[in-house]
Amino acid sequence: MKKIFALIAAVLPALAMASTEGVHLDKHLTDLTDKASLQRGAKTFMNYCMGCHSLEHARFNRMAKDLDIPEALMMENLVFDTDKKFGDLATIGMQVEDSKKWFGATPPDLTLVARVRRPDWVYTYLRSFYVDPSRPWGVNNVVFKDVGMPNVLAALQGNQHLGTAPVTVGYDTLTGQPITEEQEHTLYLAEEGQLSEAEFDNLVFDLVNFLTYSAEPIAVERQRLGWWVLLFLAIFFVPVYMLNKEFWRDVK
Repeated sequence: MKKIFALIAAVLPALAMASTEGVHLDKHLTDLTDKASLQRGAKTFMNYCMGCHSLEHARFNRMAKDLDIPEALMMENLVFDTDKKFGDLATIGMQVEDSKKWFGATPPDLTLVARVRRPDWVYTYLRSFYVDPSRPWGVNNVVFKDVGMPNVLAALQGNQHLGTAPVTVGYDTLTGQPITEEQEHTLYLAEEGQLSEAEFDNLVFDLVNFLTYSAEPIAVERQRLGWWVLLFLAIFFVPVYMLNKEFWRDVK
């Protein structure tokens, strides 16, 4: 049984990336020490994602502590279920039967999505929705073809289309002006949203930063302790080496 679980754990990341074959993934420069970014990401998640997706392995009080959010502020502005307590898990009230009826499948829990899919995948995915009238929700996604999820951030981003559009391929060395060429199968913004492209990218960056934190809340502490462990091993090596040398001194 243990071997089966180990095999599943090894295969999951490969399956997760299978749908991205041939798709360029934009780099997400994760920074788990940026508390302001994590706070903004938590705000975006609670307002736009938590209606359908839970963080069932995370607790509100742990998030508040790690992100430096006061309890009163957390419960008043980021926890919308009045029945929830500060120490409760970040689950949602949507029933499995209802979710299957509405979406065709139960929306997954997102606590570990950044570890299974990786931050680059999530960052690119959330910015790659485009209008597709043939789909039930009217949108499709370049990274995850035929995904059964609506573009909940469309009002902020605007509506993207997939087609032929000018793409910057370089810059003129004399004038500094961009050099563009028409390319097929390109995402382009057909209808502007509430945010500019840069502002929307920053919003998604913060959201993915938060999801990366939720996947491993101890990551920063683990990295900090790692340096102390390496320092201890380096110091401990000296007496071990001297003891080993003394032990074998008389052995010929």
